[in-house]
Amino acid sequence: MTSPVRLALLGCGTVGAEVVRLLHEQSADLAARVGAPLEIAGIAVRRIGRDRGELPVDPALFTTDALGLIKRDDVDVVVEVVGGIEPARGWLVEALRAGKSVVTANKALLAEDGGTLHDAAAEGGGDLYYEASVAGAIPLLRPLRESLHGDRITRVTGIVNGTTNFILSAMHATGAGFAEALEEATELGYAEADPTADVEGFDAAAKAAILASLAFHTRVAAADVHREGITEVTAADVASAKAMGCTIKLLCIAARGADGQGRESVSVRVHPAMIPVTHPLASVGDAFNAVFVEADAAGQLMFYGRGAGGAPTASAVLGDVVAVARNRLAGVRAASESAYADLPVRPMGEAVTRYHISLDVADRPGVLESVAGVFARHDVSIATVRQGPAGGAAGAAGDAVLVIVTHAAPDAALAATVEELRGLDIVRSVASVLRVEGGL
Repeated sequence: MTSPVRLALLGCGTVGAEVVRLLHEQSADLAARVGAPLEIAGIAVRRIGRDRGELPVDPALFTTDALGLIKRDDVDVVVEVVGGIEPARGWLVEALRAGKSVVTANKALLAEDGGTLHDAAAEGGGDLYYEASVAGAIPLLRPLRESLHGDRITRVTGIVNGTTNFILSAMHATGAGFAEALEEATELGYAEADPTADVEGFDAAAKAAILASLAFHTRVAAADVHREGITEVTAADVASAKAMGCTIKLLCIAARGADGQGRESVSVRVHPAMIPVTHPLASVGDAFNAVFVEADAAGQLMFYGRGAGGAPTASAVLGDVVAVARNRLAGVRAASESAYADLPVRPMGEAVTRYHISLDVADRPGVLESVAGVFARHDVSIATVRQGPAGGAAGAAGDAVLVIVTHAAPDAALAATVEELRGLDIVRSVASVLRVEGGL
């Protein structure tokens, strides 16, 4: 065994504490895999006196001076599990420019400014690993970055947020509304006290940006991702999906293809969508994650597992720690960022998919003809139409519900169609618009 590889741990919350425990419990195995012991040089926290349970670590290792810890000459690898943009960005840039390797689980920072971190890593000559930033313990990013590096990935479709997947799975199983399912998720610990980042799609959008960047060799930021949450999904939407043999999932979809001028580009979006129950992602329930990858040579691949939680995320962090520690001992660094393609990101209006539109309309002759005319004027082809009486207390006498499923059309064309429909006197309201993915 050579001299120890010394780690600076930034953050000791749920994930950080699990990292400490696993380093202790698996110390002999980790040392054998690395070729040297892994030692904690220090742990930077906001409050030293906070109760963290029985951690197998010397209390003298705790400090509130994260930057001072990073700058120490005896630190080889910086492990960041604090989250957020600042001060984490400044800490990691400092470490990378100094030639230290960095392991991070910070999806928000990578999605907002991953380019700065990659540039700092190239400048300092250290490694930047971030497997834990997407889908917890699921080995996903390294296959995209390394195993599939000889292939051309064309599409990545995934369920990457456990909170929203639990909520939508509960709505599908019980017929509950969004508020009721969210309350259950909160009681069970799947949803935070403030669930905005999850239910409004911010968390999934950050992960989508990271996935698209790796899959398409292009820097994609969270700002490039079209984002919609699940707060507007109703029990009626779920029932309608069931009637079509579908279920509703919050999907991140990243695709490579031609834009309106025929130039190769990428499309990245996060939104709820109906998918057939026969699709591999449809059976992903509870708070699990799964990502479906399509590539020219490899074909279709699926990665499935627990996407969050202290232990699963710590597992991914330690996998990265072993990799960067071995590289340091060997005097090498991992392959640098691959962003050579530098493809433009298509606007959402050019995204092509199918749609499920529910309209509350006047129940009188000529309504269907008028509605169909609006779709025709915007070149949106109708696949199926289902009409029934208005239901519930809000349904007035003489009203009806019209459910239309379209063939594939650009998002801009559908948006223009919906806008015109809202202006018709025969349309009481556009009750919902959902995309339909995965074929039927």
